[in-house]
Amino acid sequence: MTEIAIVGGGAAGFFAAITAAERYPQAKVTLIEAAPQPLGKVKISGGGRCNVTHACFDAAALVLFYPRGQRALRGAFSRFQPQDTVAWFAQRGVQLKTEADGRMFPATDRSQTIIDCLVRAAEDAGVKIWMGTMITNVVKTPNGFRLSSKNGSNWEFDRLLLATGSNATGYRWAKELGHTIEPIVPSLFTLKITDPRLADLAGVAVKMATVSLVGDKKLTQTGSVLITHWGLSGPATLKLSAWAARFLYDQGYRGKLLVNWLPEVTADKLRSTILAVKTQMPQKSIHSNCPVLLPQRLWVSLLNYCEIDGFWAGLSNKKLDQLLQELQRGTFQINGKSPFKEEFVTCGGVKLGEIDFKTMASKICPGLYFAGEIIDVDGVTGGFNFQNAWTTGWLAGQAISLPYKTLHC
Repeated sequence: MTEIAIVGGGAAGFFAAITAAERYPQAKVTLIEAAPQPLGKVKISGGGRCNVTHACFDAAALVLFYPRGQRALRGAFSRFQPQDTVAWFAQRGVQLKTEADGRMFPATDRSQTIIDCLVRAAEDAGVKIWMGTMITNVVKTPNGFRLSSKNGSNWEFDRLLLATGSNATGYRWAKELGHTIEPIVPSLFTLKITDPRLADLAGVAVKMATVSLVGDKKLTQTGSVLITHWGLSGPATLKLSAWAARFLYDQGYRGKLLVNWLPEVTADKLRSTILAVKTQMPQKSIHSNCPVLLPQRLWVSLLNYCEIDGFWAGLSNKKLDQLLQELQRGTFQINGKSPFKEEFVTCGGVKLGEIDFKTMASKICPGLYFAGEIIDVDGVTGGFNFQNAWTTGWLAGQAISLPYKTLHC
């Protein structure tokens, strides 16, 4: 009987364990997790609702949401993608719903629904689940792997899957087993900005804005932007942080951010609109009569920053130019980052070229497999990181029990 150890009781680990045990009932699958409860990240994701995946069902389009890992995932998504995820949960009695922005959640809006489904499926498949078991050492042996625990226990397994997420210990084991670890840096974070234009505007959201990093024309994102107590957040900001993860890390999370609060309006059109209002409403208050689709509080804050007050008739050409600058080309100083709540995602991990993405098997150490965030793949916010976990977990689970000629590192 093939004995398989899966270290990491998160989304990727559970999905791999279930897949392996269901496809190969003759194998003995043991899932090992240091925490007392499984699937902790699933529990808190999506504000407690669990953003399971995203309604993007074309592999070529799907990979564009991954700042790192696009080429490797193209083939992987052709074998297991969001449509397969939806079907997998539906077969086990969990229906997913699609929201306007494409994010998919359980119909119950409860992450516990996903947790219960995964735990139940694992138990039904005969997976042995060890919770609260901290592995301290992993060693390659002639016949497989020896795992040691904190209390001194040792176990022998034929195959090993590491699905330890961004845990530093998992990276250490992978390195000790011969793998290269791409530098680990944060991804998906909000930007710390202290600026009078944003003061007292916490909670104000702009449905469509463009944020760009000065210094790299490619680093730009458009979408919803949320003003917070510490700076800027929201989907556009988080996506920018993912694509710019290494750039911002190298800059010490310092730099300049260019914000266009009205990206759907050309500069000429915006000027014409404001001049028309000035002509048509000369005796109306500028503060009380915003002519563009912008939250009133933000409009007033930008006017105050430009020292614009009074009536439209008194708006000078100099002040008009300054206002136009702030509306579409405002520059803000970034002075740090904040983590995206507890849903922390990292950039970096096991080097992609050292993994066979058809099976998620190591090309360096036979019998070793990887799944989830431990590899150098990360997606933007919206369910894409979970889809990476489901896909790589499924691929690893499909392959890990296949007979193979015994080789050694």
